[in-house]
Amino acid sequence: MTHSANYTQKRRAHRGPARRIGRTLSLVLPVMLVLSGTLAVTSVNWSGNTSDSMLTASADDLSKPAKSRAPQDILRDRLLLELQEKNPGVALTHLQREVDRHPSLAKHCMSIARALGRAAVQAYGPTRAQSYARPVCDTSYATGVATHQNR
Repeated sequence: MTHSANYTQKRRAHRGPARRIGRTLSLVLPVMLVLSGTLAVTSVNWSGNTSDSMLTASADDLSKPAKSRAPQDILRDRLLLELQEKNPGVALTHLQREVDRHPSLAKHCMSIARALGRAAVQAYGPTRAQSYARPVCDTSYATGVATHQNR
């Protein structure tokens, strides 16, 4: 046997149990960390109620159907997100399109436009928010901007 083969054989002999333990820990430890983190998140009282009973997602009554959200609420939330991701002009354009497509939303147009105006002031400041004003739903967007900037 040559010197290098003898050296390699000795090094491999020292890898035995320590190497197996290291491999086991490298596989088990991440799983344990994920599980303990998941359990920690589910045991936190996220509702803010100070009652002693802890409610988790599984504590809901699953026999009752989930409350469906009104179309105007879904549209408002989608447009507010769009306002944050793009700009108020895009959100107002899409509001007008949705009202044109679904005339039943017309009675909610003013409240949605005011909400967009208030959100635009928070995101862009009063001057820049006002620059996006359009005649969508009369002047509701501008009214939302004006009422929020005066606070």
